[in-house]
Amino acid sequence: MLSLLPLTTTVEEGERDSRVALLPVGSLEQHGPHLPLITDTVIACVLARELARAHPVRLLPPLTISCSHEHTAWPGTVSISARTLHAMVADIAASLGDTRLVLVNGHGGNHVLANVVQESRGAMALFPQAHEWEAARGAAGMATDNDTDMHAGELETSVLLHTYPHLVRSGRADHVTGPRDHLPTLGLASYTATGVVGRPSLATADKGRRLLAALVEDLTGHLTALDPAADQAHDDHRRSGQPRHQRQQPIDD
Repeated sequence: MLSLLPLTTTVEEGERDSRVALLPVGSLEQHGPHLPLITDTVIACVLARELARAHPVRLLPPLTISCSHEHTAWPGTVSISARTLHAMVADIAASLGDTRLVLVNGHGGNHVLANVVQESRGAMALFPQAHEWEAARGAAGMATDNDTDMHAGELETSVLLHTYPHLVRSGRADHVTGPRDHLPTLGLASYTATGVVGRPSLATADKGRRLLAALVEDLTGHLTALDPAADQAHDDHRRSGQPRHQRQQPIDD
């Protein structure tokens, strides 16, 4: 799991000319009987790692606990307040100075991140957004959508099968609910006894691979919005085939 973290030195970061940094935001919450509590953190880190391999950006370590209050009914879940998450992200962004920040969010309950980005007035981006997850599902050939497969389902299980299959336990039982109109008020336990909302039985490693590949391409528009020069750097490094930032990826996958 060390491969989920950037291992650069201060010298290497000093040599880097990245104008944009990626901050993975995960959670510590139940993901049914077959996925670990750190699932959202793993997915955010894996996605950020792939993005950093394809784009000239700096990779930061993840925030591993966030706003998981809707999962409180299950053992192991730990949360921080939206105020605390807001403050942590804002402080990290401030410490980066002129470097722009992309929040690579792995947990749908972190609604406050959209507000942080709004308040940044062009200095931050939130990725992936709901429509980007949905488009990536289609590119991966998934049978489900964001609504019917919202938690520990086809998407999340596929990503872990592709990247860290040993983290996926047995007992991938599907559970599909009706409308969850009062989820913020009642919590997820009012709609599922297992903590699963989705179709993990449909998950495959190939779907996880294709989903990540689609999301990697989708980041380009966000980089352009944050910093046109960063987008030009992306084009340059694609032509060279030798990104300077590649050293930040360890080899112990």
